[in-house]
This record gives sequence, structure tokens and C-alpha cells, in this order.
Amino acid sequence: MASNVGSSGINAEYGGCSFRRSSSSRVVSLFVGSFNSPAHLLNKHKQFSRTFMASSSTKFVFAGCQLLVGENKEENLSNARKAIDEASQKGAHIVSLPECFNCPYSNASFPVYAESIPDGPSTKMLSLAASSNKVYLIGGSFPEKDGDKLYNTSLVFDPEGNLIAKHRKIHLFDIDVPGKIRFKESETLSPGSTPTVFETKFGKIGLGICYDIRFAELALLYSQRGAKFLVYPGAFNMTTGPAHWELLQRSRALDNQLYVAAVSPARNPSSSYTAWGHSTVVNPWGEVISTTGHEPGIIYAEIDFSKLDEIRANIPITLQKRDDIYKVVDIVAEKQQK
Repeated sequence: MASNVGSSGINAEYGGCSFRRSSSSRVVSLFVGSFNSPAHLLNKHKQFSRTFMASSSTKFVFAGCQLLVGENKEENLSNARKAIDEASQKGAHIVSLPECFNCPYSNASFPVYAESIPDGPSTKMLSLAASSNKVYLIGGSFPEKDGDKLYNTSLVFDPEGNLIAKHRKIHLFDIDVPGKIRFKESETLSPGSTPTVFETKFGKIGLGICYDIRFAELALLYSQRGAKFLVYPGAFNMTTGPAHWELLQRSRALDNQLYVAAVSPARNPSSSYTAWGHSTVVNPWGEVISTTGHEPGIIYAEIDFSKLDEIRANIPITLQKRDDIYKVVDIVAEKQQK
């Protein structure tokens, strides 16, 4: 399935890849079909992408892998590895998997599929996939077992396969929309307590999981720590997805004048919890520059951190904030400094 974009912008073709330049001429995005593209195009895709990005260390290609997740853990891990390999072959420098990529999203599944870190098979697969493909890898999330507690945890690996960040979902998904959906992660999971920003050779990236995106203060804190790109592996549902999924991504991007990506599982009608899908990337101007439907696939987008400076100079909200009236305090950082 090929990626698709919004209605505005200019599309062009290059060797099987499609591009979209936004109508504001601020961003060019790279899109490639997923999982079954002709093999003879792979080298062309990769060569072009690497050359295209080589002009600046602030530019890179991001790939979000929208995976169909089922009850077979081994099959889930295998599908994830195949998607990571394909994304790398097509020129991605940073790859993200979706929330709960190794198991169904349900309270009944979390204890069954939970793993210790770094000894579990999911951690080992992610590390090997990152090192083999020489990419930064955001390992979506999976249930982590630590003592008698379970967490919804995302791991990040550098191109050598080293674990460089671990984010435990801070805000647990506890909602009750009468007649539509009720879900309480707190029935099985414990919340994390540490915001996560990690370094790459391109710049800093902030990491959240799904429900974390609803909290504007966390995104602002990440921006204050220097993050230029926020990535949220997430699994919104058929109630909140159509209403809020894209809206929240565009809001966080505009709030902080940075890039935002949210990577979902593909929709599985046989699951007790049905994901919305529609993995998406938004630029600092609030434009959707890459998205897809609900089927399995991979989205690609060019991220250019130099564009942040331009947008922030044009509309300098960071300089115009009234710290004498309001502010977000980084409590964790203050404690670490003491």
C-alpha cells in the first residue's frame, strides 16, 4: 500500500518514489510504497535518499512502520524486523515501530507478553535490527516486566545497536466514554516517571507513548530540553482516533514549532481493541507531510531541522512567552541537579 498525503501540495515522481512539496514550499517529503515494492528499485531508493540527505546533517529520512499485530509473538517480531529492514533499504535514517508491536493491546495480554529488559527477545531483536541496518530505532513499545510491576515501555537504539533511551509511558490510558469505549491501563500497568529526550547525530528527539501526546506540558518540556522532533508510538481507537489523532499531532507541532510523528499499529478487525491506524508526520507549520490509511504499511518523511529556525524566526513565540506569568518547570531535571 502506498503512502498518501493531504489535498494540498505538489506531487512528483522519482524512480518509484513519490514526493510532496507543501504549498508553502517549506518542506519536501519522501514517500515509498510498503512491504512489497519491486526489489530492483530498492538500491535506487536508498542511493537517492542518502544522496538527497547528504547536503546537511540536519536532514534525515524518518520511517514509521504501521504493523499488523496479532496473537503470535514470534510472528509479530518477525514482521517488525522485516519492516525495519525495508525502511532502511529505502533510505530511512530513523525508524519507529508502533505501540505494543509485539502483542495485542489489552490488559489480558500485557502480563502474558511482558518481558524483562534487556534479556527479552524483543529487546534483542531491536538491538540487532538497529545495528544490522545502521539506523536509529525507536522500538515502538511493548509490556516490560520489572519485579512485580508492568510498564508500557519504548526502547531506543543507536546505529551500533546500543540502548540509548528507555521511556515508560508516563500517562496511563484510563478513559470511559459511555456507550463507546472503556479502557483502564492502570488495572495492569504502572506509570513511568521520567521524561525522555535522546541525542542523535541530527539533533534531539523527545519520546512519548500514545496517551502522553494529550499532555501539552510534556511536549513543551521536551521543547525546552532542546527536542526538535517528537515521536509518539500510539494506538488510538475507533472513537478517539477519528476525532483527535491528527488534531493532537498538529497541535503539539504548532505549540512548539517542531516536527511530530505518531506511529500506529494497522487495524486488526479480529482484535478486542481496534486501532485507528493512520500513522502520520506533521511539520512545524502544522502541515501533514506524510500519512496513510489503516492497512499495514510504512510512511516516510524528510525531516529538516533547519526549517525550525526559519519558522521560529517568522513567528517567535518562544521569545514572546511570559515567564513572569506562567512556565513549565522541569521537576525531574531540577532534582537531578541537586
